[in-house]
Amino acid sequence: MSLKRTSFCLFLCSALLAVSCMSTEKKTESVDRISAEEQVDLSGYWNDIDVRLVADHLVSDCAASPAIADFIKKHERLPVVIVGRIRNQSDEHIDTKILAKQIEIALFNNAKMEFVADADERLALRAERLSQQDFASPETAKQLRNELGADFMMLGSVKTIIDSADTVSIRCYYVNAELIDIETAHVIWAGEDSSIKKQITRSRYRL
Repeated sequence: MSLKRTSFCLFLCSALLAVSCMSTEKKTESVDRISAEEQVDLSGYWNDIDVRLVADHLVSDCAASPAIADFIKKHERLPVVIVGRIRNQSDEHIDTKILAKQIEIALFNNAKMEFVADADERLALRAERLSQQDFASPETAKQLRNELGADFMMLGSVKTIIDSADTVSIRCYYVNAELIDIETAHVIWAGEDSSIKKQITRSRYRL
C-alpha cells in the first residue's frame, strides 16, 4: 500500500472516530434563573416585557382621557370595562389572550376604571349560579340576573412593520386599542402604542 493511500486511510479512520465520539457525547444544558422584570431579547420577537409595557401604557392613556373624566363626573361612579378580542394581525405567532389578561391586570390596578370578567369566564360563572339554584342551600345560593353590566368594551389589534437590508432588520410593533360604548357602539377613546421597536443583526456566515 502506498504512503499516500495509507495516510488517507488513517485520516478517514480518525474522522469517523471523531464523528462517532461526537454522536455519543452527552448534551448538557445550563439553566439560570433571572428576574421576571429583567428585559431579555433573544430572538427579537414579541416577548413578556413587551406585553407588560404595552398593556400598562394603553390603560394609563385610556384612563387619563377626557372621556373617562366626563363619565365619572356625569354618573358619579367609575366606568365598568370588559376586555374583548385582541386580534393578532402581525407576521408572527402572538398569544393575544396573554395581552388581554395583562390589560385586565392594568385595569384592576387603575383607580379610574373597573372591569368585569370576559365572555368565557362569565359563562362559567353563570353555569355555577344555575347549578347552585338546584344544589346549594337557599341561604347560600347566589342570585340570578345580578351581574354588573359593563359600560364599555376594549378591543384591539397587534400589527408589525418589518424593514430589512442585508443582515440587519427592524421590527416595529403597533398595538391599537379602542374603548367602545356597548349600548351605542360609540368609540369614546382610541390609542396606540408604537414604542416597541427592535433591531436584529444576524451573522452573515453560518456554519
